[in-house]
Amino acid sequence: MNLNPPNIGTIVSVRGSVVDMYFATKIPAIYSLIHARNNTCAIEVLSQLDAQRVRGIALTPTQGLARGMIVEDMGKPLLTPVGKKLLGRMFDVFGNTIDRQPPLTDLEWRSVHQAPPPLLKHSTHSEIFITGIKVIDVLVPLERGGKAGLFGGAGVGKTVLLSEMIHNMVSQHEGVSIFCGIGERCREGEELYRDMKDAGVLENMVMVFGQMNEPPGARFRVGHAALTMAEYFRDDERRDVLLLMDNVFRFIQAGMEVSGLMGQMPSRLGYQPTISTELATLEERIANTDNGAITSIQAVYVPADDFTDPAAVHTFSHLSASIVLSRKLASEGLYPSIDPLQSGSKMATAGVIGERHYEIAQEIRRTLAQYAELKDIIAMLGLEQLSAEDRNIVGRARRLERFLTQPFFTTEQFTGMKGKLVSLDDALDGCERILQDEFKDYPESALYMIGAIDEAKDKK
Repeated sequence: MNLNPPNIGTIVSVRGSVVDMYFATKIPAIYSLIHARNNTCAIEVLSQLDAQRVRGIALTPTQGLARGMIVEDMGKPLLTPVGKKLLGRMFDVFGNTIDRQPPLTDLEWRSVHQAPPPLLKHSTHSEIFITGIKVIDVLVPLERGGKAGLFGGAGVGKTVLLSEMIHNMVSQHEGVSIFCGIGERCREGEELYRDMKDAGVLENMVMVFGQMNEPPGARFRVGHAALTMAEYFRDDERRDVLLLMDNVFRFIQAGMEVSGLMGQMPSRLGYQPTISTELATLEERIANTDNGAITSIQAVYVPADDFTDPAAVHTFSHLSASIVLSRKLASEGLYPSIDPLQSGSKMATAGVIGERHYEIAQEIRRTLAQYAELKDIIAMLGLEQLSAEDRNIVGRARRLERFLTQPFFTTEQFTGMKGKLVSLDDALDGCERILQDEFKDYPESALYMIGAIDEAKDKK
C-alpha cells in the first residue's frame, strides 16, 4: 500500500520555457522538480501564483507539452550524483553521463540547492595557491580556497588560460578538478575533454556541462550541480578541489532569461533585479573550511570590453583576485595577455606573500606604469627624445613584459613550443635580475616565451 500517493496536477499554460500548472490537493514547494507524464520534460517550480497554481521553468525543451497534460510532483528538488565514481566522467545538469561511456550505477544523489558553510566553519588562514604561471604567481597571487576571476572580451584567451591551469594543478597538486561549462559551445567541451585525456589528467577530473543550446533553466542550474559535487570532495573526502567555471557571465545571462520569462521587471541594461542574490547563492558556497578548500577560477566574459557592465561589477565584489586579459597585449603576441596594471589580488600584501615578493611585485608595477606614461611621448617624438634614465625604464619594462610571457602545455600543437612550468622562486629571481639591469645588453627577443631566466642565455 502506497502511503504517499503521487501529487498529480495539470498544465494550465505553456509559454516558451515557462509552464503554469494547477494542483488541486497539495501545492508543490519552491524548487520542486515536476515531470510531465508521457513526456520527458522536467520543470522546476520557481513561484507559487496562488493556493493551487505554480509557475515553473522547463529544464528540458518543451516540445510536445500541451494544456491539460498530466504532471507529477516528484516531491524533491533537482538532484545531482556525488562520489568517487564521478572522477574521469562528463555529466549534464541532471547527472546523466554524456561521454559515451557506460552509465554509472549505485550513486548517492544530493540536492543542487545547498546552504553555504557557516562563517564559523570558514578557515581564516591565508595561503597562496601556486599555478606555475609566472605573471599570475608574481603579480596576482591566488588564494587557496579563494575565488579568482578571469576577465576579458571575446577571443583574448580565457579558456586557454583555464585549460593550462587545470593541466598545472592536476600535475602539481593532489586535488580534484571540477570543470563546469555554463552555456559553453559543444566544440569547446569536446576539445577540452580530448585535451585532458591526452594530458593524462582526466582520472582526477569531473566535467559538468550545460550547453549553449539547452534551455536557460538548465544553464542556470549547472553551476549549482557542479558545486554540489565539489562540496562532496571537500566535506566528505576532505580533499582540495579546484573548481573552474567557464563562464560566469553565461550564468548571469541564463538568470536574465529566466527572470524575463517569469515576467519580472528588468533592471539596468536589461539585467534581472535579483542579479546580486543569484550570484551570491552560487559564490558563497565556494569557501575554504577546516575540512578542505574549494579554490575557484572563473572566466567572466566582459560584454564589449566594458568593465562597468553590471555583470562584471557584481562578479568583482566576490573575488579575492581578478585577472584582467588585455586585447592590446594579445594583439602584440604577449601571451598570457594578462594586464598587470589592471589585475589585482587581495593576497598581494607583505604580510601574506613576504617582504621580498611584495617589493619585487611593486617595483614591476611601478616600472610598467612609468612605461605606460612614456608611450605617448615615444609615439609622438620617438625613443631618442627620452632621457637616458627614461630609456632605461622603457628597456626594463619591455624586457619584463617579454619575460612574463610563457609557453603553455595546452597550446604546444599550435605554437610548436614546449610548455613550461615555472616555480615562484625562479619567476621572482628572473624579475629581480631584470630590474637590476643584468639583462640590459640582451635582445628583448631572448626573454620572450621562456621559462626560467637562465634560458635567455641559450637564446642570446
